[in-house]
Amino acid sequence: METRAGHPTAVPRPNRRQAMARGCALVGVAAAVGVDLSGVAANSAMAAPPGPPTPAASGAGATGSLTLRSAAQAGAPAKYASGDPQRPGLCGEIAAAVMRTDPDLHIEGLHRQVPLRRLELMLSNGDLDVFFCLLKSEHRHALMRYLPVPLYRISHVLAMRVGDERAPRTWDELRAFARRQPLLLAQGTKLAATLQEADVAFIESARSDKEALQMLVRGRAAGVYGQDFNLRQAARGAGLDSRVRIGPQVFEEETQYVVVSRQLPEAVVERLTDRLRQISASGEIARLSERYR
Repeated sequence: METRAGHPTAVPRPNRRQAMARGCALVGVAAAVGVDLSGVAANSAMAAPPGPPTPAASGAGATGSLTLRSAAQAGAPAKYASGDPQRPGLCGEIAAAVMRTDPDLHIEGLHRQVPLRRLELMLSNGDLDVFFCLLKSEHRHALMRYLPVPLYRISHVLAMRVGDERAPRTWDELRAFARRQPLLLAQGTKLAATLQEADVAFIESARSDKEALQMLVRGRAAGVYGQDFNLRQAARGAGLDSRVRIGPQVFEEETQYVVVSRQLPEAVVERLTDRLRQISASGEIARLSERYR
């Protein structure tokens, strides 16, 4: 059985004992492979780009002019600012479709690049009102609110160098593959929790999927674990299509959602949800996402 993207159906993840805390696992694996974690720590503490914050939406209701603060995710060209006019960024395009549906609704900040961990903090603090395209995770539910309209599904896949004929198809095979050389993962991604739960060795030493693929072709890793949308866009953007291949196996599937600050007024939340339902029912979200597959 295959998914819409042509990958085999995701293999079920085994129930295993609770893995070590991420920090311990990362430090241990990094020590084994000689990775310097100081750059990772510095990146995770990175501040948002300078500039005074715009006042949050307050007192706004279901109608009338409304401006909401948002941002783009740095290092995620499949979502934002890809540089490709044919595929400028799926999440930015979805945000634009919402604004076309509601001309009185303005979403600002979509060109401001912010690291993922900083985005989570800004949503939690109420420094952002809305963000387009985020996967669900337990720790995020306490920081922000997910709107109940699915955007698009992503697949967890493995990227390897062209010429490497290995093709892990089960979690057992992926664990064995990663024991020889830990998988490479972009920093801050929720996919790390999936690998921890499955007891698959990995390191988060790349600042983006593009950088991870560049490290892959230089022989710094044997495989990059990531989202199919992101890895394909990163390979195109880095000119690595002929040197990197995406493995056929889907290890997990998840759905992207719009998230909002828990401080956002309920009337605004309902307005956003209604506009998302409109562009979902019309098929516009599906048409947009199909162009990025």
